[in-house]
Amino acid sequence: MKTFSINTLGCKVNQYESQQIRELLEQLGLHKVIPPEQPDLVVINTCCVTHTASAKSRQYLGRARKQNPNTPVIVSGCLPTVQTGELGVPAENVHLIANRIDLGPILSQIAGRNTASSVPQKAQSCPDSTIRTKNGSEIKHKSDVNNQSMLPPLTSFKGHTRAFLKVQDGCDGYCSYCIVPKARPFVHSKPADEALREAQILVESGHREIVLTGIFLGAYGRQTVRRKNWPDQRNDDLADLLDKMAEIPNMGRIRLSSLEPADVTPRLIETLCRHRNIMPHLHLPLQSGSDNILKKMCRQYRVSQFREKVDLLKSRLDRPAITTDIIVGFPGETDADFEQTVELAREVGFAKMHVFSFSPRKGTAASGMEGAVDSKVVRQRSEILHDLNIQLGLEYRRQFIGETAEILLESENGRICGRSERYFMVHLKNSDKRLKKNHFVKAKLIENREDGMTGVPLC
Repeated sequence: MKTFSINTLGCKVNQYESQQIRELLEQLGLHKVIPPEQPDLVVINTCCVTHTASAKSRQYLGRARKQNPNTPVIVSGCLPTVQTGELGVPAENVHLIANRIDLGPILSQIAGRNTASSVPQKAQSCPDSTIRTKNGSEIKHKSDVNNQSMLPPLTSFKGHTRAFLKVQDGCDGYCSYCIVPKARPFVHSKPADEALREAQILVESGHREIVLTGIFLGAYGRQTVRRKNWPDQRNDDLADLLDKMAEIPNMGRIRLSSLEPADVTPRLIETLCRHRNIMPHLHLPLQSGSDNILKKMCRQYRVSQFREKVDLLKSRLDRPAITTDIIVGFPGETDADFEQTVELAREVGFAKMHVFSFSPRKGTAASGMEGAVDSKVVRQRSEILHDLNIQLGLEYRRQFIGETAEILLESENGRICGRSERYFMVHLKNSDKRLKKNHFVKAKLIENREDGMTGVPLC
């Protein structure tokens, strides 16, 4: 066995873990290939947050089996862990990773270097003592929770300008629409010294931007995401980590993946203000602008708290980019509820909104709720928010016309472009051919457009 391929679906955490898988397989002597070359081993790192994500995961599996039935296929990620029956009975040479702790040993065994004394061939759950959490979910291998997949820390985020760095995993919050607490139920964090060491190595490997990520990043350092169980119901561990990470020699940018309103503490804001290399961009998922719907979603905040934190950020940071997620058509969402979401979005002036139509997910509380919203109404509301997203994005970026931004260069369809400090894309006009990917360049912003801005390099 000499080659492998990885197909990744889902969030930044999954993308980080795929990079870990790549590094392990490369350490075992394999090299990654891309189509049309046929690999000797296929890894499918799945997502199950939505039915669409699960369907795409199954499509990848079906395609891999069809192209070469004799090639071993590793199915990792969240879908095999939730036991929804969507994957069916595993076929020959298909290995479903039901427990993440099995992933590293199984990869090592199949790659030809068995480092485990006993590894299940079909990757069913290994016999072990089971513990039961307060919410009733079962967790195995408690002693190994800080290294569940036994995968190596990253030395590079290959093929990407920005490097994702997972520092937190797991959620026990149980928002009523979300399957993640069943897929990743045990809340744990990477020790600060390990996170800082990994960040330093990623910087030394040439990455100019580090994106800190986690399933519930604001719970970094805690064993639950439920704030009512935290001392003083607040957490400054993330801010402490950021303070130290920003001081790493040659550290370029640091960006945070996603936070909730209560994660924006005075200590965190002080840290953001103190370090210019922490970007003025925060992703705060709103989900709904109606307290009635937020309560049904079991979110840990209400509209007034969201508004308060946004106002605080705007008062302390220079025109921060606030991006968000919104779910349309949650059970019981009335016209009035939706209008409150629209009005709050206008008031906040989001730099970007990710709009999702509600889809009942088997195994979640919301899947059995009454008050389903008609699909036609959901489409209409989604269109309204998609149009508003374009409008608000244009309005947010308009204020920067004529100013200078620092761009981290990327490549996009042969054009020279890159992300600004506030994350919007800048397409460079009359760019010098000497400009290279992964370099910083100053640019004067001269034009606003739906997909970002146009800038002229100042070099």
